[in-house]
Amino acid sequence: MAEDLDKKEETLIEELAEKIHGEDDSSSSESESEKEVKKSKPLASSPSSVKDKIFRLFGREKPVHQVFGGGKPADVLLWRNKKISAAVLGGATAVWVLFELLEYHLLTLVCHILILALAILFLWSNATTYLKKSPPRIPEVRLPEEPFLQFAAALRFEINRALAVLRAVASGRDLKKFLVVITGLWFFSIIGSYCNFLTLFYITFVLLHTLPVLYEKYEDKVDPFVEKAMIEIRKQYAVFDAKVLSKIPRGPLKDKKRA
Repeated sequence: MAEDLDKKEETLIEELAEKIHGEDDSSSSESESEKEVKKSKPLASSPSSVKDKIFRLFGREKPVHQVFGGGKPADVLLWRNKKISAAVLGGATAVWVLFELLEYHLLTLVCHILILALAILFLWSNATTYLKKSPPRIPEVRLPEEPFLQFAAALRFEINRALAVLRAVASGRDLKKFLVVITGLWFFSIIGSYCNFLTLFYITFVLLHTLPVLYEKYEDKVDPFVEKAMIEIRKQYAVFDAKVLSKIPRGPLKDKKRA
C-alpha cells in the first residue's frame, strides 16, 4: 500500500510539472506570435509605404512651395501675392523690351537715370533757398552685406556641383550620364543660336513664373502622365542599351577592374 501511495504522488507531481511547462510554452509561443503580428502590422499600414507608391515629379516628397524654399521667393513664383508677382514679371518684361527690342544699353541707361536724378535733386536743393522751404531729404543708401554673401555662397555651391558633375562625366564611368549631359548641352547650343543670353534669361524667368504655379494647380494630372512617359523612356533606353551601348567595346581599365 505504501508503495502504491508513493507511485500516485510521483505521478501527480509529474502531471503538475507537465501542466506548468505546457502553460509556459504556450504563453511564450503566443507572445512570439503577437510580436510577429505587431512587427508585420506597421509594415502593411505604414504611411511611408503608401507615399512611396505615389509618383511625384523629380522625386519630391514636399509640397511645391517648400521645394522653392517656402519663403518670399516661393510666394512670388507661385503667385501667392498676385500684385507683387505681376510687378516682378512686368519689370522683367520692361527690361527685356528696353534692352532687346529697343536695343538700349545697360551703361547708357544707368548714366541717363543718374543724370536725371542728380539734375532734379540739384535744382530742387537750390530752389529751396529762394522759395524758403526745407531742402529735400536725400536718404543714405547702404547695401547690406549678408544678402550678397548668401547669394555668393549659393552661387559657389551650384558651380561646384556643376563642376563635380562634369568631372564625373569626363571620367568615363557613367555612359548614361554622359549621354544626358551631351544631349542637354547640344539642346542649349541650338537655343543659343536663335537667341542671346538676355532673351534666354528672360524666357527662363517667365517659365519660372508660370510652370510652377500651373504644376501646383494640376499636379494630380501631370504626375501620372510624367510617370508613364518615364516608364516609356526607360523602356526605349533599355532597348537602345541592348542593341547599341552593350556592343560598344570597353576599355582595358574596366575589364581589369571587373577581373
